[in-house]
Amino acid sequence: MHYVSLIVEFLRGRPRLVFWSVALSQAALWAVLPALFYSAPPGDVPTLLAIGRELRLGSYLGPPLAFWLGEAAFRMAGSVGVYMLAQLCVIVAYWAVFKLGHAIVGIRHAALAVLLMVGISAFNVPSPDFGPAILSAPLWALALLHYWRAIGEGRLGAWYPLAIDLGLLLLANYAGLILLLLMLLFLLLTPRGRAAFAHPDPWLAALLLVIIVFPHLAWLWHGYGLVLSSLRENAVFSVALSPAWWLLIALALTHLGLLLLALLAVGWPRRKGEHPPEIDRAPPGVFGCGFVYFFALTPIAVAVEIVYATGHVGPLDRVAPLVVLSGLAVVVAAGNRVRLYREGLVSSAWVALLIAPPVAVVAGIAVLPWVFAVDLKMSQPASAEGRFFADTFERRTGQPLRYVTGDSRIAPLVALGAPSRPHVYFDWAPQRSPWANVADIRQHGGILVWPVSGNATAPPGTLTTQFPELVPEVPRSFPRKVEGMLSEIRLGWAMVRPAQESGSRNP
Repeated sequence: MHYVSLIVEFLRGRPRLVFWSVALSQAALWAVLPALFYSAPPGDVPTLLAIGRELRLGSYLGPPLAFWLGEAAFRMAGSVGVYMLAQLCVIVAYWAVFKLGHAIVGIRHAALAVLLMVGISAFNVPSPDFGPAILSAPLWALALLHYWRAIGEGRLGAWYPLAIDLGLLLLANYAGLILLLLMLLFLLLTPRGRAAFAHPDPWLAALLLVIIVFPHLAWLWHGYGLVLSSLRENAVFSVALSPAWWLLIALALTHLGLLLLALLAVGWPRRKGEHPPEIDRAPPGVFGCGFVYFFALTPIAVAVEIVYATGHVGPLDRVAPLVVLSGLAVVVAAGNRVRLYREGLVSSAWVALLIAPPVAVVAGIAVLPWVFAVDLKMSQPASAEGRFFADTFERRTGQPLRYVTGDSRIAPLVALGAPSRPHVYFDWAPQRSPWANVADIRQHGGILVWPVSGNATAPPGTLTTQFPELVPEVPRSFPRKVEGMLSEIRLGWAMVRPAQESGSRNP
């Protein structure tokens, strides 16, 4: 008797159940495990929330939507809310790809495309690190879905949700300009696209798009210099590794899991007389295939060209929006009848790709400090640090802590952990925090923090230059949940008392 795995049976009979099981299972893993085991938000989330707290129309990191939504989620449910928001973005991206695939290749192959997306690491390990790239992935996918309905299915009403998708995408990430330009190019290159210009709906949708992005464009009129200075910054690349090559390597590594699943499903070497299970579909049509290939391949090509021409990675350092159609493109290329060789091995590999990354991250938090003495960002005791400095400031001054500055990594964490959610002043780049300045800290008081190691307890030069009256306190130590071979976290700190209190002490 030929064995057929449960995943294959469900793909044939209950593809919607397969989709929701995949999307919700992955989201649950990446929302629950960080909530249980992370002591601090990962990656750049603390900085994102420090900027989002100010509710600005833009910042040196670009458009404001991700910062606003991150702040709203944090106010509602703390760090757990941010993790849940990130996974909601992944679910919506999967749903949009599933609906698009359903319209082009049928519901079974659409579910197969979503299964392959579990092998794309951009939607897996980095997903708790909420930011513009994670938010732009579902908006990118939704825009493609409504774009297909507008020109592929001729639904004139779809132009308006498309305009909203693109407007929100541009408010989330400047990388959305790539998709907008490619959509315009696709309109000009295809007969269906050119025919759309004869209707008023695309023109009205374009007006709606301009209205949505206008507030940020108005801000950008004055803040473009701040944004350009940030876009020109790079990670540290070696002489032999240019930014364009770095992006190509990142894109290749992102697809390793998908490539593994595809190679296992092909089943080489094949045994004689094998009869693999098949998942068939109706022919999708030339236009549908061209649509998927165009929007799966050209965004990647354009992104690499931009990075090569400018020499800067900019907002393309996270590739999630660029690869939303990779799984669907592989399914389209597989043909109308997908044969799944080694379905047992493929099923096991898929389950491993789903479960292994979050489990490995949690295991790393427990094991790496003991083996390699690695100091992980998500292991920082943010709550303990924030409570200590906030309580100390309030006990000494009788006022809530309103400002924190110092180290670019530690100051945002302290602000997150403090009950009063103080403003973060970027003393390392004052022009990037226009909501605060040295005069504000002197007027209302604040806490200055920096890391110390050994006997080197002196504050950094940026702080002593801006606060020459700074008097360092005795460094404070904070234990980690898992110390291992690491020593306790030691922070140097100083307190700037409010101006009124200082005046009353020195009449």
